[in-house]
Amino acid sequence: MMIDEVLFEKVSRRIDAWRGDMIDLQKALTAVPAVGPANGGDGEMPKARTLQKHLSDMGFTIFRHFDAPDPSVSDGLRPNFLASIPGTNNARSVWIITHLDIVPPGEPGLWSADPYHAYVKDDCVYGRGTEDNQQDMAASIFAARALLAEGIVPRSTINLLFVSDEETSSEKGVQHLLALPEKIFGSGDWIVAPDSGDSEGSLIEVAEKGILWLGFKTTGKQCHGSKPQLGINAFSAASSFVTQLTKLREIFDAQDPLFDPPVSTFEPTKKEANVGNINTIPGEDVFCMDCRILPRYKLDDVLFEIEAIKREVEKNHGVTIEISIHQRVDPAPSTPDDAPVVLALQNAVDRVYRVRAAAGGVGAGTVAAYLRKRGLPAAVWSKTNMKAHQPDENCPVDNMTGNAKVFAHLFLQA
Repeated sequence: MMIDEVLFEKVSRRIDAWRGDMIDLQKALTAVPAVGPANGGDGEMPKARTLQKHLSDMGFTIFRHFDAPDPSVSDGLRPNFLASIPGTNNARSVWIITHLDIVPPGEPGLWSADPYHAYVKDDCVYGRGTEDNQQDMAASIFAARALLAEGIVPRSTINLLFVSDEETSSEKGVQHLLALPEKIFGSGDWIVAPDSGDSEGSLIEVAEKGILWLGFKTTGKQCHGSKPQLGINAFSAASSFVTQLTKLREIFDAQDPLFDPPVSTFEPTKKEANVGNINTIPGEDVFCMDCRILPRYKLDDVLFEIEAIKREVEKNHGVTIEISIHQRVDPAPSTPDDAPVVLALQNAVDRVYRVRAAAGGVGAGTVAAYLRKRGLPAAVWSKTNMKAHQPDENCPVDNMTGNAKVFAHLFLQA
């Protein structure tokens, strides 16, 4: 869709002038840790309050809260709120959905500085959450702020939605919103979740793999290390189990070039401590696995094969293995690659970055999957340096300003 290029240039100049303000917002948000209770934190409410105050100071006046009850956090609520700019056309809204929560920093010694004290180095903002998801949170905010500053009334309502609980299950975030009696999303809305992408801005994610996060507790019999015959080594059995689970790659071996990587993945990840000393045979062992499965496969079929492998290991090692499902996300229908929001994003990315973005699939899970299951054609896009969840997480300031221009272009198209 054609836009007024004169207006877009004015908006772009506004965004460029606010580089320092965007950095300041990053610093303010990073200083308020927003780790969910499933990851050992106390939730996102303090960060939400900080963010809403900054939005008010910028001139945003319309807010709505859809907070989710959660007795496991001090405030008793997990925040979900939107900041809106009303449009002249009630038939459509444009949504940019970013998440408030972050993952824990991990091992402190791997960071060059305090992960909650953001700083700028080589024109990048460093700190936990600066890329995931504050880069595009700031970008969407300053894109909308630029329209306010220029006195532009958009055709379609602009909704900046800030959600909780994305890093775990989205149960207290997008899933909570979709379960409300009030239907806040419309079938004709343009919905963008800027929570995945590539370093060129050339990927518009329209499909996601299914997700299984599994825990395996192997129980044997603890004994002294000098008399292993008196016990059953749970660690040895679990190690055999890990090795046997590689069979899943052969069983579910299809390839789909829409995705990168183009195959289903089955990766052992977290390992819990078993015994505290070297000379004890462990009677219990716990590890976890992250499975990202192509949409052509049913997750129940994967679980069936895992159960079969489990029974074989139990028989061969004389142990019992308990399987727990920490997260399950069945694949959602793909967003059509000619959906209006996809075409509009392609126009915007081409105008700002001079890159032709193509539709594709990813293994990472985003809130878009839950929206697609409700028939809402959400798109996921960001230009990112792919430092999320890593020590010394950072985002280039140029990505914040460039992505803000992409969102502003999207707003003007709608």
